[in-house]
Amino acid sequence: MQEIKIKSSYKSEIIDITKEIKEAVIKSGVRNGIVTIFCPHSTASVIIFEKSDSSLKRDLLSMLKDIVPFKNYTHNNARAHLKAAFLRSNLTLIVNNAEVVLGEWQGIFLVEFDGPRERKVLIKVING
Repeated sequence: MQEIKIKSSYKSEIIDITKEIKEAVIKSGVRNGIVTIFCPHSTASVIIFEKSDSSLKRDLLSMLKDIVPFKNYTHNNARAHLKAAFLRSNLTLIVNNAEVVLGEWQGIFLVEFDGPRERKVLIKVING
């Protein structure tokens, strides 16, 4: 298992971690198999998302803001937890010829809801 650390700069943001995941796959030495990416935080997520149009990142954060509006929740940081619950804490992707298989316009992203802070992402590459 490998661990990468990602530093967020804002309360909510979407950070491209595709390069780091691809490097972890190469470092593993696995040519064909799967890679599992896990975010062990309850106020952050990992997703596959559009990589070429940054306005879509703003649109996703805006949509989640609408779904989880400002109000008096019982937990003082409930909004971050609730937003993360709509997304995923893990991804499993195919590794083919030591490359992560993604669509042409796809990237792998960490989504932060309680920044700025340092996050870790765990990566496990399995031969198969």
